[in-house]
Amino acid sequence: MLVAIVGGNGQIARLLHPLVVAQGHTPVALVRKEEQRAALEQLGAEVRLLDIESASVEEFEAAFADCSAVVFAAGGGPDGNIERKRTVDLGGALKSIDAATRAGIRRFVQVSAINVDEPVAADAGEVWTAYVEAKRDADVALRDSPLAWTIIRPGRLTDDPATGLVALGPEVARGDVTRADVAAVLAAVLDRPDTVGRQWNLVGGDVPVDEAVDRAASA
Repeated sequence: MLVAIVGGNGQIARLLHPLVVAQGHTPVALVRKEEQRAALEQLGAEVRLLDIESASVEEFEAAFADCSAVVFAAGGGPDGNIERKRTVDLGGALKSIDAATRAGIRRFVQVSAINVDEPVAADAGEVWTAYVEAKRDADVALRDSPLAWTIIRPGRLTDDPATGLVALGPEVARGDVTRADVAAVLAAVLDRPDTVGRQWNLVGGDVPVDEAVDRAASA
């Protein structure tokens, strides 16, 4: 199947593309810039242009053409720009959810962040508060949608090599996790009906990815 990856040039997405290819699917990387095409195609992705912030729901729907699943892996980045947390992390998610629904796409996997349902500390700062609120509200919208959703909520992301070992579940405590291990979990849940309607925290751990998904899905 074709799998639309929103935020297709992001750090997690670039690690995810080859894993989706290995499953026999084609990742469709949705990106802003034509110059990103060649590198993403080398990873096995089909590339379609989409500016998450400025595109309409109709343009999202067109970008999802012929896709059977969506992975929302976009983020506004650590640039201190509060507005981009709203336009990318929240606005991009809302448009993706609406477009998938309109396009008749059922499967939707969303990358969120750990503990965003908890109150934000008073001294957290405006940017962090905006980020947490954006991720929280995007998750609420997805849970309220008719889609077959899975929400993965990683802890603090690192660029360390993949370990293949994680802790995954609704009550997993905050911790670090490699972006490569996040990508592995996204790929692992994508094809599994028993992960639909589940929201899990994800950090580094001592359980192999597939086993961790098995355990979480059966809990």
